[in-house]
Amino acid sequence: MSERVLPFDQALAEVLTQARSAGVARGVEAVELLAGAGRVLAAAVVADRDQPAFDRATRDGYALRAGDVGGELRVVGSVRAGEEWVGKDLGEREAIEIMTGAPVPAGADAVVMVEHVVVEGDALRVEGGRTLRVGENVVPRGAETVAGKVVLPAGRVMGAAEISVAASCGLAEVSVFARPKVAIIATGDELVELDEPMEAWQIRNSNSYALAALVEAAGGVGLRLAIARDTLGELRAQVAEGREADLLLLSGGVSMGKYDLVEQVLQEFRAEFFFTGALIQPGKPIVFGRLPSEKGWTYFFGLPGNPVSAQVCFALFVAPMLRTLSGRTEIAPVFVEARLAEAVKGGARVTRFLPAELSGGWDGVEVRVVGWQGSGDVVANARGNGYVVLPAGVEHFPVGLTVRVLLR
Repeated sequence: MSERVLPFDQALAEVLTQARSAGVARGVEAVELLAGAGRVLAAAVVADRDQPAFDRATRDGYALRAGDVGGELRVVGSVRAGEEWVGKDLGEREAIEIMTGAPVPAGADAVVMVEHVVVEGDALRVEGGRTLRVGENVVPRGAETVAGKVVLPAGRVMGAAEISVAASCGLAEVSVFARPKVAIIATGDELVELDEPMEAWQIRNSNSYALAALVEAAGGVGLRLAIARDTLGELRAQVAEGREADLLLLSGGVSMGKYDLVEQVLQEFRAEFFFTGALIQPGKPIVFGRLPSEKGWTYFFGLPGNPVSAQVCFALFVAPMLRTLSGRTEIAPVFVEARLAEAVKGGARVTRFLPAELSGGWDGVEVRVVGWQGSGDVVANARGNGYVVLPAGVEHFPVGLTVRVLLR
């Protein structure tokens, strides 16, 4: 197998191209509306009626004709939210007291705010020579959406705003894509499970837990398989089991060491490799490809064994593929911009994604690199909330420079 190590932008483009051609991995199911939180819509939500279904007052005040402002008006009644005016249509120089959310009575074309009027008995005057536009403080019927219009497209993740929309359309349940199953194989003779005794030179299997948590957050179901020891037999058995999932993740065994056997085993399964490394730090040894399986193809990522490397690669490359398999239409990683709070030394020949802490408020957002001891430093990684992006070939990144940050 020939090595194919790509610059970051080309590696990401390759993943996005494959992801967009992969299609949704699983079926469709109907779930209760609140159970749809975090799930991906499989069918569009359509408005069952105009919204609002009537001309709606947006302020407490008085419904009237805008052209009548300037003289004395007579208050002829009152209407509140949850009821409609049942009297005769509003006449010339008449006003009806109205509450926020109530239907505007027929004949009225505006609402004057209660704090802008003086009312004595049934006589009303608008203060201070104030004028009123037709439609002021009124949301017209159908201004938000009309019956039969798509208000949430398929492929949208259901958050609180989307659940609100679905509820406003009367949906007690929604159609969502089933969550893709992701097999996770941690490799290495040095690994032990959390409940096993360990020697000083051994390492607890934290990667499979971190990856499973990332999978769940990205909309999948993480299936932690047994640790694969550094033998061809164990790796073959685990890959054979894992390729029947919708996506296969392996951590460790993808470098150039004597016992890094992952790529050899994947080749035995007739893997097609799209790249065998990316010019990034941490995470350069990442491998991406697909295996023939009963479903046709199962995509896989061979992730570095160092925990921070694995998590960076997940955010950059695995998450977009998983979003596609989950049914989402917006799949690319999202970067924000912030100012460097401290200068950072450059000069690297690869694009760096360093653990960083993003902070700030109304006056602006800044980011500072977290002090760390390399890609195995999980404690430092946990102190950050994102990864600052430092392009290759830049010698120095001064304080105040605007940089990109990948949120974690």
